[in-house]
Amino acid sequence: MRPIEAHEVQWTAVRAQGAGGQNVNKVSSAVHLRFAVHASRLPEAVRQRLLASGDGRITQEGVVVIKAQQHRTQEHNLRDALQRLNALVASVAHAPVLRRATRPTKGSQRRRLESKSRHGAIKALRGRPCAD
Repeated sequence: MRPIEAHEVQWTAVRAQGAGGQNVNKVSSAVHLRFAVHASRLPEAVRQRLLASGDGRITQEGVVVIKAQQHRTQEHNLRDALQRLNALVASVAHAPVLRRATRPTKGSQRRRLESKSRHGAIKALRGRPCAD
């Protein structure tokens, strides 16, 4: 699947939080990235898995909101936000393999019962000694 590019998302520059001296008070270097899942060109199955993932960055309306403020420049923060969005989409891109129930083999059943009897014998030795 191809990565999501900058022209497919909406982003706004905002002031970053936290300490940073004079620069942080003057420059809007943090980025709020918004990606509308319903309006995207993602395959339907990926869209459904993304919306059902329960990620806290996805709103009730189906918009992914990512805030990036790690770096000092807007370009770096935008690149970081896009990478995080692509990682989120890639995590749901592949359908999980459904587990099919199988019957245990004769050997595994035999080993399980032998292990249980061994463990029971060890526990039986923990009792009070007989007066014989």
